[in-house]
Amino acid sequence: MSMLNILIIDDEADMRHLIEMYLGNSGFQCYTAESGSEAYKIIDQTAIDLIILDIMMPEEDGFEVCMRMREKSNIPIIFLSAKGEEWDKVKALQIGGDDYIVKPFSPGELIARMNAVLRRAGGAQQDKGFLQIGKITVDKKARKVSVEGKNIALTLKEFELLIFFIEHKSHALSREQLLERVWGIEYTGSLRTVDTHIKTLRMKLGVGDYIQTVWGVGYKFEVPSE
Repeated sequence: MSMLNILIIDDEADMRHLIEMYLGNSGFQCYTAESGSEAYKIIDQTAIDLIILDIMMPEEDGFEVCMRMREKSNIPIIFLSAKGEEWDKVKALQIGGDDYIVKPFSPGELIARMNAVLRRAGGAQQDKGFLQIGKITVDKKARKVSVEGKNIALTLKEFELLIFFIEHKSHALSREQLLERVWGIEYTGSLRTVDTHIKTLRMKLGVGDYIQTVWGVGYKFEVPSE
């Protein structure tokens, strides 16, 4: 199973480092940000699986950051707060948070809450048997893809690559990320494998402008405005 990417957003360096240590020891890949503006840049460049977000921050607080995230992303978010007031918890969940943990907390509690949120998020994705994005329709259970009603024959890796792109829409993804997340960390082939599969995927879909080249980074899946 590929390592999951966790983004920790907290203006306190000690707290960021402590959580990073907890999660690193549990097999997660961690990214850290001390502000919302720094976090947005990371999300634009990295496929993040879950966000741990502190509420009390000096520029934008956690509530504001969450609301901006929800305008374009469904990445699961767990709020952290030194306050345990019911109003804060209710607001955190109302604006799109997936859980709320009061500081101080134990490493075991954090990991358990994260795993629960990730399971729920994964189940929600599986329940969406059909994905519709632009001209493309995907039946995940039947592994079928159609463009404007016309069935498209994809190989297994082309299909998995397309699903990963759709589920990380608008994110700039490096070739290394795509190779690790679609082919697996054990795969020893060349990065050219990614380029070759994207070339054939573009050709088969016939909507090559959906998969955009991001110079100096890799690729991004974006539905062009009609």
